[in-house]
Amino acid sequence: MSLTLNFWEIKNGELIPLNKTKLDTEQRLEDWIVKYPDILGIDLLLLGRQVTTEFGGRIDLFGINIEGDLIIIELKKDQTPREVVAQILDYASWIKNLTYAEINLITQKYSDKTLSELYRNNYNQSLPENINTKHSMIIVAAQLDDSSERIVEYLSEEYDIDINAIYFNYFKEDNQEFIGRAWLMDPESVKDRSDSRKYVPWTGYWFINVGEGEYRNWDDNRKYNFISAGQGQKYSGPLKKLKIGDKIFAYMKGLGYVGYGEVTRETTPINEFEINGNKIINKPLKAPKATENSDDIDMSEWLVGIKWYKTFNRNNAQFFKHIFANQNIVCKLRDQQTIEFLLDKFEVNR
Repeated sequence: MSLTLNFWEIKNGELIPLNKTKLDTEQRLEDWIVKYPDILGIDLLLLGRQVTTEFGGRIDLFGINIEGDLIIIELKKDQTPREVVAQILDYASWIKNLTYAEINLITQKYSDKTLSELYRNNYNQSLPENINTKHSMIIVAAQLDDSSERIVEYLSEEYDIDINAIYFNYFKEDNQEFIGRAWLMDPESVKDRSDSRKYVPWTGYWFINVGEGEYRNWDDNRKYNFISAGQGQKYSGPLKKLKIGDKIFAYMKGLGYVGYGEVTRETTPINEFEINGNKIINKPLKAPKATENSDDIDMSEWLVGIKWYKTFNRNNAQFFKHIFANQNIVCKLRDQQTIEFLLDKFEVNR
């Protein structure tokens, strides 16, 4: 059975169901995604719209994430399940061989900026050295039918293909409009299944990019037992992957690994984060702008509590040539050589 999404208005203590109706055109949905890509709830930088493939097809939306993986988004637009799935698979067979030059050309046609420029402007860092090593497919629909649900789940669960679906329900009450979003399957689970085909099993440890600058400082992290990210949901959002009890290794870009610890408190905005009953915003933090935007839930720094088992100062960061590091704020640590090195240096019981 297809998934359903319902909303209620709370009025005078009573729950009043909002009227669900059909979206007048899925073109509106595509326009909303272009203008507000965050409504998908994933890390996405758009590189193109209505991108023509060499086979004559047209990809509705084409993007990239912080890891350099390409993303195809196809709106169902009244197509049959067989048509839309066959179409997005056809597009995937084309993008998997795209070169940097070809992706860059698509980007410049869409934004008048090079791929490197657009990526740097969006993520505030350089484009990864290797891009398009993986890709994902997302079907977007105003309503999701049973057949589409079965096909997408089958491809993902039986063949570990990185394919998923999002549906949006549309509600209208008087002159107000509302939309609600739901994924068919958990995006992280779909990604994990797909990654398992290309990568060694996850070690159980998380990689954390601690970073330093005006908004965060490693000395604060060590002294007050936390890690942080912020100044936009695309930076703070990945911290929400961490759960209490997770083991993490903290990495400082260009230097090496500086900390090993365990998550003790899940993601919390900085103005709510307390240490022994005292708010951290009242502490003497070395990061001069750590509390900036603390009244803005989207732009605020977000903190995760950490019990540090062993740390190093930045001048003694642990490193070897070809040690694992990447652009993500948070990711699963899979590189076995790096793990063996870190377990030894941080004296972790095996």
